[in-house]
Amino acid sequence: MIAETGIALVRLPNWLGDTVMALPALHGLRAARSGVCVVAVGRWARILAGQGVADALVPYPAGRGERVRLNASLRDMRADAAILLPNSFGSAFAACRWRARVRLGYDTDLRRPLLTHAVPLPSPRLHQVDEYRLLFEAAGVPAPATEPAWRLGEDTAAAGAVSALLDGQSLGDGVPKVGLHLGAAFGSSKQWPARAFAELATALRERGLQPLLLGSPAEAEVAAAVSAAAGWAVPSLVGRDSLELLPRLLSRLACLVSGDTGVAHLAAAVGTATVTLFGPTDPSLTVPRSRAALHIHGRAPCAPCFLERCPIDHVCMRDITSASVVQAVTEARAA
Repeated sequence: MIAETGIALVRLPNWLGDTVMALPALHGLRAARSGVCVVAVGRWARILAGQGVADALVPYPAGRGERVRLNASLRDMRADAAILLPNSFGSAFAACRWRARVRLGYDTDLRRPLLTHAVPLPSPRLHQVDEYRLLFEAAGVPAPATEPAWRLGEDTAAAGAVSALLDGQSLGDGVPKVGLHLGAAFGSSKQWPARAFAELATALRERGLQPLLLGSPAEAEVAAAVSAAAGWAVPSLVGRDSLELLPRLLSRLACLVSGDTGVAHLAAAVGTATVTLFGPTDPSLTVPRSRAALHIHGRAPCAPCFLERCPIDHVCMRDITSASVVQAVTEARAA
């Protein structure tokens, strides 16, 4: 279905974690079709620089006018195929404007008429890594059943910038650092309470580990609440790192504790131990895949609900105790 030569457009997922989980499939495309010019299009496209999965990485803009111009540019490429990793109607509609000869994606969201090749969605649903891999196999591209792996490469400037960030918090290389990622782009339903993070930070410090708060600028208020609840200033890089530095920063951690968020998948891909806290989502579909990836699933009769915000009292996430996370951190580091 995908020729040995020509241009293949890959519409990347809309989320960071999903983009990381697409890596095995993308590597399979590159290995099986080395003569094809692969153009990867997506919100997180630029983070894939250096991963060897595409000839061009094109950010997908948020503004309507910018999207119109991008669609026109992609149409002018006269692509042979477009593979759609998002399951949305909008991604298929955009691919029609690209006028690719083959438009392949899962048969979801009433978009069958827009696809030339509609692949049945697996039932029951599979882990996201496997669903991406099977979609590429439906395009005639064998994809390896491997874990996502991230290539850091040599970058003296980036390594120095990460060291400067850690040194600025008086975090030397002698004490193992455990990142506590506070946010989740999906919504507040995935977030563990600030008081629980505070208890965890203190427990880790008592065990000779150095907790380090991580997150976007949007988590600044939560970071302040964690330190206030802990009664001491927990070291924090919230809002101070960047997308370009994030993989290298995560690689410097002994472990990452987070909700079901893209940063967990990126940490696992760079080889860092992870403990992922699940509540409203299903770990069988999106748990990070690596030898040192553990997860804890909060118990609640309504979980998984997949809601962005909990309409009641967040039973699933409150069920996860700091003691259970400390134990999981110990086990993940030993894996």
